[in-house]
Amino acid sequence: MWQPATERLQHFQTMLKTKLNVLTLKKETLPTVIFHEPEAIELRSTTPLMKTRTHVGYKVTYLGKVTITGTQFLSGCTESAVIGLWERRALVQDDVLNANAILEIRPFQVRLHHLDSHGEATVAMDTYQVARIAYCTADHNVNPNIFAWIYREINDDLTFQMDCHAVECEGKLEAKKLAHAMMEAFRKTFQSMRSDGRIHKSSSSDEFPEDFTPEDG
Repeated sequence: MWQPATERLQHFQTMLKTKLNVLTLKKETLPTVIFHEPEAIELRSTTPLMKTRTHVGYKVTYLGKVTITGTQFLSGCTESAVIGLWERRALVQDDVLNANAILEIRPFQVRLHHLDSHGEATVAMDTYQVARIAYCTADHNVNPNIFAWIYREINDDLTFQMDCHAVECEGKLEAKKLAHAMMEAFRKTFQSMRSDGRIHKSSSSDEFPEDFTPEDG
């Protein structure tokens, strides 16, 4: 049945209102939105946030290294080198020398993470292959807080030298813990190299090679 345009428009509006009412009844309550004046909005910096570098290990003061002679190392073999490093440190230090590195010992690799003047880790890092560490000890008369290790450094001409590295720990207990951690790291490294076929020995996998001597005092 034909209806004038006005009646059709009124009918359409009535249907639209009815549908809107139904939708309104079913609609969930919206959260209240609070609009702030532009002046009240605090602008955030677009500078990306820098993640703080964190490393698992012990805070230490790296005393340096000194080249030593010999290939067989017995108890007390690092004492002379450590005394020299300790005396050199005493000449340049103030009353208190803060930790300047974090020593991290893990299987296959030892990492010395250097710290900045604020005690935060930097990108600078020295690494030492566990398989090339010949000796380690936390037993030193000059200072019981010192942990040292002898490392076989390979030169560019493929010759090698034995370097004694030393760090001062926060206490005697920390030094001993580093010595035990080094022994455990070497044990795991040695076992893995045996299982990979890189080391062939008739002895049990729990034994250390003859050129490695751990000592914790």
